[in-house]
Amino acid sequence: MEQYYLFSIVMSFCWALLISLFSIPPIISIAHKKGILDVPNDRTVHQSLIPRMGGLAIFAGFISSVSIFADFSNKYEGLQQVIAGSIVIFFIGLKDDIIPVSAFKKFFVQLLASGIVMLMGDIRIHSFHGFLYINEISDQLSYVITFIMIVGITNAVNLIDGLDGLAGSLITVIAITFGCLFYQSESTYAIVAFALAGGVVGFLKFNIFKAKIFMGDTGSLICGFIIAILAIKYLEIDLNDEYKPAIAIAILVIPLFDTLRVFVLRIFKGQSPFTPDKTHLHHRLLDCGFSQLTVVLIMAMLNILLIVIVLLIENLGVNKSVLITTVIILSLMLTLELYVKSKQIND
Repeated sequence: MEQYYLFSIVMSFCWALLISLFSIPPIISIAHKKGILDVPNDRTVHQSLIPRMGGLAIFAGFISSVSIFADFSNKYEGLQQVIAGSIVIFFIGLKDDIIPVSAFKKFFVQLLASGIVMLMGDIRIHSFHGFLYINEISDQLSYVITFIMIVGITNAVNLIDGLDGLAGSLITVIAITFGCLFYQSESTYAIVAFALAGGVVGFLKFNIFKAKIFMGDTGSLICGFIIAILAIKYLEIDLNDEYKPAIAIAILVIPLFDTLRVFVLRIFKGQSPFTPDKTHLHHRLLDCGFSQLTVVLIMAMLNILLIVIVLLIENLGVNKSVLITTVIILSLMLTLELYVKSKQIND
């Protein structure tokens, strides 16, 4: 049984990888013919017209792989509802890549997808595992926290998609890490995680500097939604494991803290937190003189390093571990901000 489970995980990754790899060339060709291209502006790093439909290949690889290799027999896993929610998110992302969609419509669709997995699949946060010294929470608070978590992570992943290979690399690190953790628990969500990783790795072949295609909102919203579900399911596997929030935060630290950081900076400037600009962490690293590829490697390695650190200090407990992670990432971000400011003054 264990060998079949491992075989299914490996095949889920390979299947999604191959579907993604073979899907992207025709998608690039069609996108150019139909003019579905990302036009450079003052916030983008690329200088040429690039197709933004890579999410189609990621979704095709992911959804077909999960449908074939995942175990749908346990209705309490909520996997059918996750697939349904993913399809809903896929179509709003696809529409936005073709015809811009308002923020309200995106929010409404995310509310709908969240409702499907929470109300019909019972995928939600039931306990904080001692984080902030809180354990079990009420059903009402559970739905609110879960919704905020799904929407927050989905949009945080969407916002880091700013450099060739950046979002794909971080998503791959996150998905594989969750996949390994689910494998230890023998959960079918290991197949979900590795299917996502396979689809994204196939996409990365055409997205690493210099990109031939972007994942677009189709890809980033789908990946963010699935990652949010993986985080919630990971926290809910064993309610007696009080260290899980620290590991989950470490896995998601880059997109979450970068999004919080830019929101705070924009509010301090008197702007809406949703006003687009070039203050993300990857923009700051570019300002330091690093190349796009170097920035991607730095951010991916930083994410891996923080995961390793949290795993090594497990004996300190969840609250101290989260505090240490927060101090490390805030110190790095503050140092980077000060360096960029001094560089701009000297220039």
